[in-house]
Amino acid sequence: MKTLRTNNGWTQQHLADVCAISLRTVQRVERYGNASHETLASLASVFEVQQAELTEAEQQVELVAEGSLAGNYAKSPALLLSAVFGAFVGAFVMYIVG
Repeated sequence: MKTLRTNNGWTQQHLADVCAISLRTVQRVERYGNASHETLASLASVFEVQQAELTEAEQQVELVAEGSLAGNYAKSPALLLSAVFGAFVGAFVMYIVG
C-alpha cells in the first residue's frame, strides 16, 4: 500500500483524508498490514484496484519478512547461542545474589 501511496505522491494524511479513515489507521496498515474489510474496500476504491491486489501485496511482504528473519538465525547460530547463554548466566547470578 505504501508503494501505491508514494507512486501517487500522497502523504499518509492525504490518503487518510480521501479514504475517510484516520491517519493512525493508515500508519498501522502500512506498518503491520492489519486492515478491516471496510478499510480495505476504501483503499481499493481510492487506488482503483481490487481488494485482493492489496492483500496479496501485504502477504508477499509478510513472507519476505518471515524468510529474512529465519535466514538471520540460520546464518548466525552464535546469536541464538549467546542469547541462551546470557539467559543462563543471568539466572545463575540471580540465584547466587538472591
